[in-house]
Amino acid sequence: MSGVLLITVLVITGGAIAFIGDRLGTKIGKKRLSIFGLRPRHTSIIITIFTGIVITTLTFGVMAAVSDNVRTALFGMEKLNRTMQETKDSLLVAQSALATAKSEQEATDTALRQSKDEVSKLSAQQKELEAESARLQAGNEALQAGNEALQAANNELTGQNASLSDSNKELTAANSTLEQDNKKLEKRAEQLRDGLITMREGDIAFRAGEVIASGVIQGNRSPAEVAADLDSLAALANRNVSAREGQDRSDQEIWVYQPERDAAVETIAKSKQDIIVRMTAASNIVRGEEVRTILELYPNSVIYRDKEFIIARPYNIMSGSDSEAEETVMNFLKDVNFAAVNRGILQDPLQGTVGVMEGAQFYEIVAQLRGQRGPMILSAYANGNTDALGPLRLKINVEKGAP
Repeated sequence: MSGVLLITVLVITGGAIAFIGDRLGTKIGKKRLSIFGLRPRHTSIIITIFTGIVITTLTFGVMAAVSDNVRTALFGMEKLNRTMQETKDSLLVAQSALATAKSEQEATDTALRQSKDEVSKLSAQQKELEAESARLQAGNEALQAGNEALQAANNELTGQNASLSDSNKELTAANSTLEQDNKKLEKRAEQLRDGLITMREGDIAFRAGEVIASGVIQGNRSPAEVAADLDSLAALANRNVSAREGQDRSDQEIWVYQPERDAAVETIAKSKQDIIVRMTAASNIVRGEEVRTILELYPNSVIYRDKEFIIARPYNIMSGSDSEAEETVMNFLKDVNFAAVNRGILQDPLQGTVGVMEGAQFYEIVAQLRGQRGPMILSAYANGNTDALGPLRLKINVEKGAP
């Protein structure tokens, strides 16, 4: 029975009993009845009290009749409390057992993981042992093969021993020949020492890195044609050395490392454009000594066209003296040289210059600056087409600058 319905029944029952008791008390009061010899007023009070007792009794009776929970609350509360306590104790015991079981489970999981790790390690060790066993097996086989080869070599050496005995006699005979060759080598070493002294103290014709000869060789041709041009360049270098030393060196050739020469021929023959070839001294060349050179290759192209502008610089002339004019021209030529090198003209390895200027032209410019004061502008133009090989010839204009 639901709680709402139970309350409704109790309310209705209590109201009905109260109404009946009230009506009964009223009638008894009006009739002035007496119970147990009591006065009517007291009799009415007793009936009212009885009515309340009946209401309470009926209320509990109805509740106990229709609800197990009420009967339990009224008559089985102590038993219920004991049952709850026992259940609570059982729950605590179960929780403790569960905690113990969880701890045991965690310990078991840890032991299981350790066991798995040990199994993995043992498996890896087993694989390593198997691999090592295979290597040892292969090593044993190799050793077996080596033993057989050594045995065969031993047999061969035994046979060669007799041959060596015969060769020993031949070596004894050759020893006398080596002694003669040794004397020749000592003589050659003495000549080399004399050559070193000459190189240190002799007259140096070309310094290491100095250009002996240079030229432009056409690319994209057969190796034979390129090699012929390289030979012509070597002949030019020989003539330049002869002219520098003041003696004829036609009986000596310019020495070029053969692999380097072959590589240069191949590079030029495959090139789609002309190549600048420089023959530079591999070391200081002493007068009369062999000329050893290094080949330097650069792609050639026209750097400046005739009358093409190169650079312009403003200067502020203070006194107009000769020394100031010369210093101004020299500084300007340095700037021109720097601009031309950055543009692609090859500079002299030793001096770092790219152009040539006659003394008359230099002093003509100095004369134009002499006596001038205030802002002046110097501008340089190419005097003729100039390729990367150079040299760069200049035309220099001198103009008054804006004040």
